[in-house]
Amino acid sequence: MDERVWQLMQDSFWQLLLPGLRITIPLTLISFSLGLIIALLTAMVQVANIRGLKQIARFYVWVIRGTPLIVQLFVVFFGLPDLGIVLDAFPSAVIVFAFNTGAYASETIRAAIEAVPSGQIEAGYCVGMNYVQIMARIVLPQAMRTAFPPLSNSLIGLVKDTSLAANITVMEMFMSAQRIAARTYETFALYCEVAVIYLLFCTVLTKLQTYCEKRMKNY
Repeated sequence: MDERVWQLMQDSFWQLLLPGLRITIPLTLISFSLGLIIALLTAMVQVANIRGLKQIARFYVWVIRGTPLIVQLFVVFFGLPDLGIVLDAFPSAVIVFAFNTGAYASETIRAAIEAVPSGQIEAGYCVGMNYVQIMARIVLPQAMRTAFPPLSNSLIGLVKDTSLAANITVMEMFMSAQRIAARTYETFALYCEVAVIYLLFCTVLTKLQTYCEKRMKNY
């Protein structure tokens, strides 16, 4: 790469990083937080074996896990207006990423809950706890420790998946790289640069995951 390309990469660094901090990271955190709530409710419905609701939960998981994320984005952003429902790009992305994360994370949480020995649940009933108390005080604390590593992986994966939001005009980091590349024709350098920034974000989350896992082992 010649001097002009290096200068372009230096000049474009903040033009890529700022959308990452302003859009990509908030989009990831908001979507993941909502996704965890959806996942927990979906998992609890299945574990509690609530008739009717369990079938709805299984159908939701089946549909989301069986269709591409990019298709889900297009259905919500481009398809819903045909039904009279018009959403801006960012809320559309949040909704899709949240429900997509919720479907995958619900299976992680469900498996973690079912991994807790049934004897502990029976012991909770023996000391006079009800179902909600047993889940809140005995089952979920242990289940979340088990589910933490795969859920952390889901968060890291979501950081990268947010690049798909560029397809529905969300001005996040990857779309910023596309616009600069379209103007300068230096696609290789710019796409490598944005890849490095994604790598930095994911590396920070990986280090944070490792730290949290070590802290959990001490409790």
